[in-house]
Amino acid sequence: MKPLFRKVPVKLESSFTARHDIMPNFGNIWHYHAELELHYTIRGEGVRFIGDNISNFHPGEIILVGENLSHAWRCKEEYYQNNPDYEIEAIVIQFLPDCLGKTFLSIPEAYLIPKLYEKAKNGLKVKGQTQKEIAKLMKECVETDGLDRVIALLKILKTLAKSEECDTIVKTQSAFLQSNEADTIRLNNVFNYTHSNYKKDISLEEIANISNLSVTSFCRYFKMMTKKTYYDFLIEIRISHACRLLVENKLPTEVICFECGFNNVSNFYRHFKKVTGMTPLDYKKKYLNRN
Repeated sequence: MKPLFRKVPVKLESSFTARHDIMPNFGNIWHYHAELELHYTIRGEGVRFIGDNISNFHPGEIILVGENLSHAWRCKEEYYQNNPDYEIEAIVIQFLPDCLGKTFLSIPEAYLIPKLYEKAKNGLKVKGQTQKEIAKLMKECVETDGLDRVIALLKILKTLAKSEECDTIVKTQSAFLQSNEADTIRLNNVFNYTHSNYKKDISLEEIANISNLSVTSFCRYFKMMTKKTYYDFLIEIRISHACRLLVENKLPTEVICFECGFNNVSNFYRHFKKVTGMTPLDYKKKYLNRN
């Protein structure tokens, strides 16, 4: 799926963007931009898409998205129902690699920063004590201005660059071409329709019709853009929702199977192990033991 290129607005008096968002949801658009993005979810749950990775997001998660890496945060359906009890809260910092000056990255003292930027091209999930430190520094960054704000960003970059508590998210990097308006509309329609209807059987005829393409053309187009079939894409979305329900630990696995769009339990178990590398029971035990 080809993402939309998005221009990140920056105030004239600022070298980068730092904001504290409280909104109904994160929107639906899958996009990319030249800026790196540090994304701290304070409130909100759902599924995030970063490159070829589809995973759940939850409160407390901090992600560093590299330059031109496609991404989107799609909240649970409750966040799109105009329910005041469901709001997202996040701190987002977006900055160009050279926002601190054209020569900053070439000075000896900053040698770790280019290495961090290179790792971020595959997306990084921040963990452990580093996550706690970065959360505090991100709050400091949005609450200050002037030189103090720049110093806060430098502290963030230093902490991330020296940390070993960052997991790579994307397995393979993908280079994206500039998408035209028709592609953007078509593929985000597929994205949104799939999220809203993953619980039911979605035929290729149905989703191809959403795209205004024939079935053959749609399958070829989708595989070319995403390097996976639509069926694989749908399965990964269903499994990501199943993972969230498993760790919530409110429903039996057999109920979760049908709740996420699978029509029999054995089929669900087979696909779950293929996507996650473990059985639903093992996945639940691993998560609950970690918490």
